[in-house]
Amino acid sequence: MATGATLGPTASVATETDCPAYWTAGALMIVKADAETTDGAYALVDHLAAPGWESPYHVHHGEDEVFHVVSGEIECVAGDDADERFRAGPNDTVFLPRDVPHGFRVVGDEPCRMLIQVTPAGFEGFVAGAGQPAERLETPPPAEPDVSALTAAAAEYGLDILGPLPE
Repeated sequence: MATGATLGPTASVATETDCPAYWTAGALMIVKADAETTDGAYALVDHLAAPGWESPYHVHHGEDEVFHVVSGEIECVAGDDADERFRAGPNDTVFLPRDVPHGFRVVGDEPCRMLIQVTPAGFEGFVAGAGQPAERLETPPPAEPDVSALTAAAAEYGLDILGPLPE
């Protein structure tokens, strides 16, 4: 084997200042690990959203998703009929398999910070494609989401936006 050849990913550290950060769909998303650093195995996104924030109801066709809540609390809605509902708070972990419709909202008075892992990698492309570079490492100013841009980026990365999160 030639010297300097690399097989697969190499060890690395992702610091707060060297990771790409985006304001995507009203939340701050910092890409901590991507397809390049993990050889496509997974992506890890640090997600921060304000109280009351909610994702659209959507489905990932190419990856499984794990939320690990660091602070705050979310209510998750899942299933074809949105009939599965549960809450997750600090140190709780939620698994959402591919092809299962789901979404979540931040409940309570605190922002919610969670680590989102998707397996395999690819979701980080959606985060960048649907968002804009964050001006600061905080949640973006309140604004209406650009639904057409969100839907177009979702289609490109194998996600379907099904509509607003069911009540």
